Amino acid sequence: MNKYCYDYPRPEVSADCVVFGFDGEDLNVLLIERGKDPYKGRWAFPGGFMNMDETARQCAKRELREETGADGLHLEQLGAFSDVDRDPRGRVISVVFYALVKVPDIMPVAGDDAAGARWFRLKDIPSLAFDHDLILSKAVKRLKTLLESNNDLIRLSRNQFSESELQRLKAIVSGL
Repeated sequence: MNKYCYDYPRPEVSADCVVFGFDGEDLNVLLIERGKDPYKGRWAFPGGFMNMDETARQCAKRELREETGADGLHLEQLGAFSDVDRDPRGRVISVVFYALVKVPDIMPVAGDDAAGARWFRLKDIPSLAFDHDLILSKAVKRLKTLLESNNDLIRLSRNQFSESELQRLKAIVSGL
């Protein structure tokens, strides 16, 4: 017997991850190739539906690990995306997280329902599934804002970048 009984419809909740990777020269984004419909064969952010016994952050970390093998990343919440028609499967609200890492530290391996997983240079990103183009735009804006505040950037990057790498990253992002 289902212990959740409601008289009104409920949306599904998912979590997605925008993982920025800096390789010393370019800003990259980690994407997965969808292995199932909808959008089979299209690129998207790692993510998926939340289980009843986990938080949105736990869901994001689990999905990132299952679909790309990436684990232990420091994720910050970007926001919730709730446009009514954002997912053709039904009413889905996505809580989106983002991270900034060094590309060589994450060697993606596709798993679970991802047919592929790889880094894309930000300037070479294909058209993305769902509303992920919109999400990417908002994530890039957030990264630009963080780069203007060293304290927030240091918190996000967890001191993994040298001062010269941070300066190069700032120059790249300011040109976006």
